[in-house]
Amino acid sequence: MTEKENYLRALAGEKPEWIPRFTFGMPGGPTAMVSPLILSYQRMSPTEGKDIWGVNYVPVEEAGGAKIPEPDNFILKDIRQWRDVIKAPDLSNCDFEGDAIKDLEKIDRENVAVVYDLNASFFQLFVSFMGFSEGLCAMFEEPDEVKALMEFLCDITVEINKKCIPLYKPDIVSLVDDTATWKSPFISVDMYRDIIKPYHKRNVELGVEIGCYADVHNCGRCEDLIDDWLEMGISAWNPAQTSNDLVGIKKKYGNKMVLCGCWDSQGRLNDPDVTEEEVKQAVYKTIDTFAPGGGYMFSGGFLGAVGDELSVRKNKWVSEAYEAYGRSYYANH
Repeated sequence: MTEKENYLRALAGEKPEWIPRFTFGMPGGPTAMVSPLILSYQRMSPTEGKDIWGVNYVPVEEAGGAKIPEPDNFILKDIRQWRDVIKAPDLSNCDFEGDAIKDLEKIDRENVAVVYDLNASFFQLFVSFMGFSEGLCAMFEEPDEVKALMEFLCDITVEINKKCIPLYKPDIVSLVDDTATWKSPFISVDMYRDIIKPYHKRNVELGVEIGCYADVHNCGRCEDLIDDWLEMGISAWNPAQTSNDLVGIKKKYGNKMVLCGCWDSQGRLNDPDVTEEEVKQAVYKTIDTFAPGGGYMFSGGFLGAVGDELSVRKNKWVSEAYEAYGRSYYANH
């Protein structure tokens, strides 16, 4: 069985031969993330610059060079004026087919599952326009205007995804949108269902309707949305952070919602003098807690600034522990 086959078996709700490792589509893992260039180029490039909507993205050294919208440089001051600020991109010169060919020729499709990023991050995109304070106030005070903007963004995203999904022929479509803090959602479930969910669903269904699996990335405590994700056809959630009741979720949903992560690197594991044994024991404990019966993919590690040797060393220990324990877990249990 290939890494891809084992990974997809887990997404199907079946018990895999070994615990898959969820790697966010990074090279060397069982999946490869692809995305239309026009929607992702600026977030993925290493340099500062604007995306197609006019949001300026800047790299953050402390986050390993990952990029975020430039702080305090918001392009939309008044939600009622969004039609004057947010403009449709010109798609006439996009070589969607050529870009797909270039992306796919780098991927061994026999052994690697292709994950298509739907770029349906409508909540994150909205707050990148206005900032959290003004954006959340707008969602409460002017919900109809916010929904009109969401409809506009969604129509464009759906148009692009309808062109590109048949070109990439992905195994999985991915919804990426962080709608929660560590302790709680940014918005109520009712507000999510009214303002955000319809547009998430329109994009996810483009893949689900042609037989793709679907996963969701949502950080923080967002367990209240699991039923909504399942209703869309989503069967895996990352990073499934430990501020959620993950043990209770596993008991309630079983293998219907695959938990990718369940890793807690806070506390002692973040101390500079943490030992190799302590890190590896944390890996073993995480696997023992969530792997029984399937419905789980291991994903764990440490983020650090570019060149941070301690994070590199700790990530090496994590990988060694996963290889030694996770790869043979189901054969031994």
